[in-house]
Amino acid sequence: MKDLQDLNPNPLTKKEYFVVSSMLFGLFFGAGNLIFPIHLGQLAGSHWVLATVGFLVTAVLLPLLSVLAVSVTRSEGVYDIGVPLGSAFALAFMVLIHLTIGPLFGTPRTATVPFTVGVQPMLPASWAHVGLFVFSVLFFGAAFLVSYRQSNVMNSIGKVLNPLFLLLLFSVFLMGFVHPMGSAAHQAATTAYQHAGFFNGFLQGYNTMDALAGLAFGVTVVTAVRQLGKTQPSSNAKVTAKAGVFATAMIGLIYVVLIWLGATTLANYKASADGGVAFNQLVTYYLGSVGHALLATLITVTCLTTAVGLVAAFAQDFHKHFPKVSYHTWLALTCLASFFTANFGLDQIILWSTPMLMFLYPFAMVLILLSVFSPLFNRDPLVYALVVGFTTIPALLDMVAAFPPVVSQSAFGQALGTFQHHVLPFVNLGMDWVAPAVFGAVLGLGLHFLRPVFARNREVSSERVSK
Repeated sequence: MKDLQDLNPNPLTKKEYFVVSSMLFGLFFGAGNLIFPIHLGQLAGSHWVLATVGFLVTAVLLPLLSVLAVSVTRSEGVYDIGVPLGSAFALAFMVLIHLTIGPLFGTPRTATVPFTVGVQPMLPASWAHVGLFVFSVLFFGAAFLVSYRQSNVMNSIGKVLNPLFLLLLFSVFLMGFVHPMGSAAHQAATTAYQHAGFFNGFLQGYNTMDALAGLAFGVTVVTAVRQLGKTQPSSNAKVTAKAGVFATAMIGLIYVVLIWLGATTLANYKASADGGVAFNQLVTYYLGSVGHALLATLITVTCLTTAVGLVAAFAQDFHKHFPKVSYHTWLALTCLASFFTANFGLDQIILWSTPMLMFLYPFAMVLILLSVFSPLFNRDPLVYALVVGFTTIPALLDMVAAFPPVVSQSAFGQALGTFQHHVLPFVNLGMDWVAPAVFGAVLGLGLHFLRPVFARNREVSSERVSK
């Protein structure tokens, strides 16, 4: 069947491109996009450039490809990305993606980051848990009310406060350039980044969760482009790519500066346990208590806007696939679950999210790449099955290895680790899934393109026998 012609045959205006780019920027830029680059800079020190390149691959390029994957495959959501592997896999993948960027890790982080950065420094240490409890009640209560009424108020506020937040953030950047804390090139790097800066930066990019979010929210952008008249998949993908390059380039620029600033902070501070503390140190150093309070307020509103989008997307997608439970019930459940998870604190959320990300990201990366290049092999389920199948074992092993010591250092965890290091290449780089995935791709594509040859040979053989 031929693709429909574009309803709007004319090129989009600069204003229309700006609207799509702004939407993409707003979808991707959240709490993790602030704290993890700064922390990466502190870990990488003088090796920050190489670490930045690795980080940009998984935190900028991959999210852009995830949106293109949705466009190329004409998907209506993350479920459709996994459909070539069957409805059961697609449903399981959809649930895991939404749980990860939703109530288990992503959504709670939208509350813990503004609390850690803005509120906690103003409280006595003994009040930290009570403060987080009260803050998260108010935060997720507001997210529930705005999402329940499906109001545009938060979006309207975001259009005003997000630019203000970015303006204040860029003022910190400017002061960082004019009066740097120190030379990033002369700061000590942790051992891991001295020997494998690129690959460790690559793995740190998982923490932004933007590739997973791109799969979940890509349909929002694709739909917006369709509403601008670009209904043909090829032209839709081109517009999405062009707008996406602009949006992700802006995010990438912010990442580069944040990572550099993180490295310079080592001249005044020790490497922090997480990026929330590092960001608080950076802002207070340059803006003082008044600037810190203003930025904390803006971060809270920005993160609340992100939370509204996450809880609404979760409730909408789960209601679509589990319609017996209403949208409002799913909304209440995800807000409640996010509240409970948030009260474990930012450090615990990051600690326990890492194993899930180590498991999900290899699947996300291969599915994104398969989807982008699917027109070359007609989205053959056999190719999908072999690539994903060979990716499964290393992904599971990476998940176990990334668990806290109570799991990873147990007898079971150590036995799996020994097997992993003896059998799979690139384990020390966290890339042990690559070789199996490539092998699966070569095997799958080979069988796909040889299948017609085998079919013709069988036909010829049958004709000879019949004669």
